Amino acid sequence: MVARLRPPGLPAGGRLAHVQPHPGFDNLRQSQPPHFFLTTMADFLYCLNSSTIRPVPILKKIEIARRAGYCAIELWHDDIDAHLAQGGSLADIRAAVESEGLQVPTTIYLKGWFETTGPGKRAEWDECARRMRQAAAVGARHVIAGPPGGRADIELGARHYRELLELGLSLGVRPAMEFLGFVEELNTIELALEVVQRAGHPAGTVVLDPFHIFRGGGSPESIAQLKPEQIAIYHFNDAPRQPPQAQQHDHDRVYPGDGHLDLKRQLNLLRQIGYRRWISLELFREDLWRRDPLEVARVGLEKMRSVVEG
Repeated sequence: MVARLRPPGLPAGGRLAHVQPHPGFDNLRQSQPPHFFLTTMADFLYCLNSSTIRPVPILKKIEIARRAGYCAIELWHDDIDAHLAQGGSLADIRAAVESEGLQVPTTIYLKGWFETTGPGKRAEWDECARRMRQAAAVGARHVIAGPPGGRADIELGARHYRELLELGLSLGVRPAMEFLGFVEELNTIELALEVVQRAGHPAGTVVLDPFHIFRGGGSPESIAQLKPEQIAIYHFNDAPRQPPQAQQHDHDRVYPGDGHLDLKRQLNLLRQIGYRRWISLELFREDLWRRDPLEVARVGLEKMRSVVEG
């Protein structure tokens, strides 16, 4: 039962009293700072996934996202935990996000929830609950839930995803199903959508990513199968022609427009289904991590806008 997995300190009613729900997308354009409107177009909201500037401390990442011109930032739980270990607080992070006028579409990520059964399930789910409480506390709307690396029991995963959604919603955040192009099985839009559909929960969503669509061998045209409310976020990046598709991994991603993927087709499919939320620059390049993070973020936004608005 989901209630059995309630984290210590959570009241029976399910919601942490001190955590305010994250505003929905319909409220995004209310009371925003001037720079917000400079980084939103009629189509999408520009977001920075903080992995793109990974070595920087979390509060500095938040500042850089705003200075570079983004209106949102995705945060990683590893960075949140590092901030807490150094004596910081979740309130510090929430205050920084709000003072910079940013949204937090997602935090990243939850693992072990999909496939774990038996005695180990409680420990994995306790950690998921801890991270979801963090996500709600920093103002995130979604938390990304990753797939297993090996074989995937879709029926089991769907049941667990429904449980995870119920637990997450009780904590004030929505887990979003992510597929990864380089895992053994759950590596396409089609399979991620199957998990969501079998879960049968109206709050189910998927995370889209052109690199993973390419790497997993699925079809970008499957975007057309989605409803806009089924998309938590669209990660934005590109893929090079070399190394070969089957050998590519996270570190091979490049800036949007610097690779060979038909990103404009994917964006047009998003427009056609009515998706109007975040597109988020997500890179994992060590060469970029060695550069000035503000410049990396600014160049990234320029390249995003060139593809989206060009």
